[in-house]
Amino acid sequence: MSSSSSSSSSITEKLPSAKELEQDVVVAAKKSVSSLRDFAAGGVGGVFAVVVGHPFDLVKVRLQTAERGVYTGAMDVVRKTVAREGLMRGMYAGVSAPLVGVTPMFAVSFWGYGVGKQLVESFSTVKDGQFSVGQISTAGFFSAIPMTIITAPFERVKIILQIQGQKQLAPGEKPRYSGGVDVVRQLYKEGGIRSVYRGSVMTLARDGPGSAAYFATYEVIKRRLTPKDENGKPGKLSLPAVCAAGGAAGVAMWIPVFPVDTVKSRLQSAEGNASIMGTIRQLYARGGLKAFFPGMGPAMARAVPANAATFLGVELAHSAMNKTFG
Repeated sequence: MSSSSSSSSSITEKLPSAKELEQDVVVAAKKSVSSLRDFAAGGVGGVFAVVVGHPFDLVKVRLQTAERGVYTGAMDVVRKTVAREGLMRGMYAGVSAPLVGVTPMFAVSFWGYGVGKQLVESFSTVKDGQFSVGQISTAGFFSAIPMTIITAPFERVKIILQIQGQKQLAPGEKPRYSGGVDVVRQLYKEGGIRSVYRGSVMTLARDGPGSAAYFATYEVIKRRLTPKDENGKPGKLSLPAVCAAGGAAGVAMWIPVFPVDTVKSRLQSAEGNASIMGTIRQLYARGGLKAFFPGMGPAMARAVPANAATFLGVELAHSAMNKTFG
């Protein structure tokens, strides 16, 4: 009798109290709300990024995928694009795919970054609420994993539509694709889901280390530009400082992964069953190491305003949600 009563009392001791359960529910609810806010703010940042950065991205992709001699440089792409397709229609060719895709892509990226920070916090020690550069980088890398599910197919569609825009059509000839949905339909018909998701490995190879550098650079520069209050804690961050940190983050993201992005663009725009190693060999044969860096100028030119706009959108969205919901 005594042994059964002692075992039941030991089980009761192991069970959490009502107060502990209540605290756990509150913590879980806060994490869920924080994740939802990260998701919404990331979506706003994505819209800002597309509106500002798409023309730069179009120039980069056309330089990366055009045959040698088609363009003499970035400004030549702009001139020929505007002359052939007009300013808005030309420079925003293929914008529907990233506008529909980048909004959830950035939403998932910032949500993934928030979840990554929560995971880092559960497996390591965060001192005074300040994540180390290594911890931020880990959370940033994690954010690229769920993001790739959205990024890979949408970038494939975007690149195909951007390249289609540079083809000179004969009188009466219609473009092969009528829009983003038509691209997906035809790709699926030709090679199933594998064709739609071609380039996923290279997308993750680009976005994993790229996102690690992206978020780490933003957080480090933001901290340095944030004025301290009388207690030595971070005060209110100015919007110019947000833009400066965001612009720097964009540059830091592209520099180490640009060759990977070039391979990805070629792979996703190629006809037939292209392979990663086959694409790399083909690029190197065309122009050596230099062939992996076409469009670097437009990418860097885009990185600053587009990512400044991204983080501006994210911070403004968080600020609006904090004022509205507390």
